Amino acid sequence: MQYYYGNQMPLRVLDEAEFWKHQEEEHTIVIRELVRNLEQKYMEALQEWEKAFSEAHHRVIRYIETVNRSNGQVSQALYQDILQLTQFCLQQSEQFIRFCRTLMEASEPISTNPTAKVVLNHIIVESEYFIGVAQTILYQQ
Repeated sequence: MQYYYGNQMPLRVLDEAEFWKHQEEEHTIVIRELVRNLEQKYMEALQEWEKAFSEAHHRVIRYIETVNRSNGQVSQALYQDILQLTQFCLQQSEQFIRFCRTLMEASEPISTNPTAKVVLNHIIVESEYFIGVAQTILYQQ
């Protein structure tokens, strides 16, 4: 986490989202590289997840830039937009966690690969961490 935001919730939560959306994007690549024989439907789903995380990451960056240009004067409308984006990011992470759990249960190459299961569990823990941190930031307000 970067510390250029002081006590400003908008930048603080956006900073977390920026970092974790990029991480989740990279996690889709890690899974595909680790499990080369993954079923085609899961490979395609992971490619879609990668694209979705990239889009979310870029949206967050645009909001960070907007907040930085506002010189600390975040309008109520912008504040509400940031809250909506944050909720979207949290829901996206929750859905990705469910997808990863499905992979561990339904994919033959993953269910028979102990390393892949360890990596997927780690990925799930990291997405859960983002959810917890973001919620903590939001509820401190």
